[in-house]
Amino acid sequence: MPAMKRKNIHIGAKVSIVEKHNQRTGDLTTGVVETILTNSSSHPYGIKVRLESGKVGRVSSILE
Repeated sequence: MPAMKRKNIHIGAKVSIVEKHNQRTGDLTTGVVETILTNSSSHPYGIKVRLESGKVGRVSSILE
């Protein structure tokens, strides 16, 4: 899955994320990546990012 690999996500990409408080419901938030917070090359739950809106979550899908 592309959202689990850091190399597939870049600053400025449009993505859908799951915020921590929405993990149970799976509600998605869409936005543009400002910062990539995960340092490792991959993560089983998705790469953690900060959107330009300031929201933080794990990438569930890459839209752009």
